[in-house]
Amino acid sequence: MTTLAPLLPLLPPLLMLVLLALRQPLVIILLALAACVHGLWGAGRLDYIAEDLWIALDKEIILSIPMFLLCGQVMTRGGTARRIVAVMQALTPRLPGGMAVAATLACALDASISGSSIVTMLAIGSVMVPSLLAAGYERRYALGSVMAGGTLGIIIPPSIPLIVYGLVTETSVVELFKAGVGPGLLLTVVFAAYAMWRHRHMPPKPFDPGALWRALREGVWALGMPLLLLGGIYSGRFGLIEAAAVALLYAVAVELFVHRALTLRGLYDTVLEAARFGGALFPIIAIAVSLSVVMAEHRVAPQLVAAVQGWIATPLAFMLAVNALLLLVGTVMTADVAILVLAPLLAPLAEAYGYDKVLFGIVMVMNLEIGFLTPPVGLNLIVAMGAFKQPFAVLCHAALPFIVLMLGTLAVVIWQPWIALALAR
Repeated sequence: MTTLAPLLPLLPPLLMLVLLALRQPLVIILLALAACVHGLWGAGRLDYIAEDLWIALDKEIILSIPMFLLCGQVMTRGGTARRIVAVMQALTPRLPGGMAVAATLACALDASISGSSIVTMLAIGSVMVPSLLAAGYERRYALGSVMAGGTLGIIIPPSIPLIVYGLVTETSVVELFKAGVGPGLLLTVVFAAYAMWRHRHMPPKPFDPGALWRALREGVWALGMPLLLLGGIYSGRFGLIEAAAVALLYAVAVELFVHRALTLRGLYDTVLEAARFGGALFPIIAIAVSLSVVMAEHRVAPQLVAAVQGWIATPLAFMLAVNALLLLVGTVMTADVAILVLAPLLAPLAEAYGYDKVLFGIVMVMNLEIGFLTPPVGLNLIVAMGAFKQPFAVLCHAALPFIVLMLGTLAVVIWQPWIALALAR
């Protein structure tokens, strides 16, 4: 047994891989991992798992998740996306491929409200894909742009995956939100620049101040949401919970009383929809947070670090290996699931190799962001099949140029970490 002791820290990840290969539910995988850790390092006291589940959910930060989810759904049901698109289209007609640029900017702005990749893609795509096709843009580009633009929803705050990462790694979510702004804006600029380059031969349209004024008059309340939310967080006036509560109150007030686009019945249905999502997510979060606490108490991470450092000598080699792993995982797992399973193991390793935990969270989310566009389980691809009535192969082809752009942006953020950390520190 003594000779096998150095291999014990590798048993939890090996067990996880076996269960994933057997297509077990995530709850079963996480419970099995918690039992494995308790059995190996906790004197077999499996009854501690139930106690840990309660402790894991006894965190105020968890309250922000349902409020951000509900806020995004209220604004989306109320027609916020349509108003955002109108403003962006009125701002960009003089640019080459102005409507394509407007689609990217609208996705970025909607992402700062919804916090969800799929919600952003559907909200903007339902308006922009028909408009782009009617204006003569290539079908492949129109589909790829809204699918890729949707991924901005998990890097630009408020991002649910960033909140989940903060929970399971005990990292400041406010710092993660601040760190997500730079890479999110960089990715938006890259997408917009590609749109202008690809459509550089399209003739620009005249700028219409009247159209811009009408769009701003209709969309001023929608534009106010990211200003209120992000401005409050970055100025220090709001903590994360306060920001979520204020944003939700603002969204409900605007859609019920200003736009009157949402009825009380519609609000009730929206609350039920958010509750169903939270009901599926919170048990998984509880087990994952419990697992990270158990591993910290039993010093699993230092043992795993020692085992991995015996194989990988340099920080660069570690980062290359982790990026390859996350890109592979992103093809078969959603971002939330991958973070819940892998972040408690990988974040301590990243720190041991000298990488800031906030930066690693951004790198992890950016990797998994690419997974939304990669088969066989790219969620944006699968949802787009039904939403836009296109074959899976066509959507994969449409996403390919944007995957290349996202990989290049990821490499730049790793090479120049100040892009993420300038606002966070």
